[in-house]
Amino acid sequence: MPNGTRPKIKPAAVRGVTILGATGSIGSSTIDLLKRQKGRFTVEALTAHKNSVTLAKLARELGARFAAVADPAAYNELKSELSGSKIEAAAGSDAVAEAARRPADMVIGAITGVAGLEPSLAAIERGATLALANKESLVCAGTLVMRRAKQTGATVLPVDSEHNALFQVLTAGRREDVTKVIITASGGPFRTWSKDEIRKATLQAALKHPNWSMGPKVTIDSATLMNKGLEVIEAYHLFGLRPDEIEVLVHPQSIVHGMVEFRDGSVIAHLGPHDMRVPIAHCLAWPDRIDGPVKRLDLAAVGSLTFEKPDLDRFPALGLAWAALRTGSGATTVLNAANEIAVSEFVDGRISFTGIPALVEATMNAASKRGIMREPGSIAEAISVDHNSRSLARDLLPTIAAKAF
Repeated sequence: MPNGTRPKIKPAAVRGVTILGATGSIGSSTIDLLKRQKGRFTVEALTAHKNSVTLAKLARELGARFAAVADPAAYNELKSELSGSKIEAAAGSDAVAEAARRPADMVIGAITGVAGLEPSLAAIERGATLALANKESLVCAGTLVMRRAKQTGATVLPVDSEHNALFQVLTAGRREDVTKVIITASGGPFRTWSKDEIRKATLQAALKHPNWSMGPKVTIDSATLMNKGLEVIEAYHLFGLRPDEIEVLVHPQSIVHGMVEFRDGSVIAHLGPHDMRVPIAHCLAWPDRIDGPVKRLDLAAVGSLTFEKPDLDRFPALGLAWAALRTGSGATTVLNAANEIAVSEFVDGRISFTGIPALVEATMNAASKRGIMREPGSIAEAISVDHNSRSLARDLLPTIAAKAF
């Protein structure tokens, strides 16, 4: 490089972006990045569940063309808030899917829960680039999602910090030279708690994540380690891995987000601060990079990095996810549905913290016996398995609530 100067980089083309789940934590971090990159991105559409006032404010600020709320009851307020703006307002699940179908180069899939499946598929069906933060799309229908992405030429980029890390590190070698990938887990708020202490865990304690700021569902999944189980299933589909090629390590500092071991013994790791704007920025600009506003990683200040095996006795949810992945035949769809019901019931105070994995396990066993499990071949089939599994979990709830685990 002559005289120490940097080479001239051709300006990247303006990229159109749609954000599904714009008012959540991932959506908010994405919008923060977009506002810092003036002229680099345009916003086509934004969606929210029912927060119409905030959604309308964001749509106006970002110059979106379309805004939709999933809850039809919030439509009138959204339309009123957008009055005079020329931004089209819509409501309902079909409207959210329509947002994904609109002509943006990239769709950020940040809707929590199985509600994110249909719009994820809508983006894939038109061959868009889908930056996916919705675990459930792959957990509930990963085979379908990835098959359709291959058929339509769509690109699926992982937004989750762990999968984004693996995505970046896997470029260090050929797929056939990979011997395993390692997903790291913070261990959650109960990493050092005894089994008896975990049995008495309160909602307030479960919501105190040591490193990350996330919504309540994801935070509680982190406390049970179910989030790592869901991430194992995601990695299986995203990267075409076998279950025995995926390992989980507890890493309380949350600095190393993912590692890949190659056949020659090399282990390549991705490190970064625990700030979701890092993987989101990577997806937004991919295959280029943009300036990140995050605090730079200071390893000297961190001091040490530690790793430990996950304890499946204290955290059985992770083991249940492994079992579902190995079982196949829709078992992961049942797992996810039962977990969503269990977390909701824990938040509402109807089951204990350890009742969460207990309800999931009971639902999986009952679903297997009753023939509910089947590999979804369409969105309709995935939703059917999900619906039946939720009904089954609710039926089993009184039995689980009456027991101490």
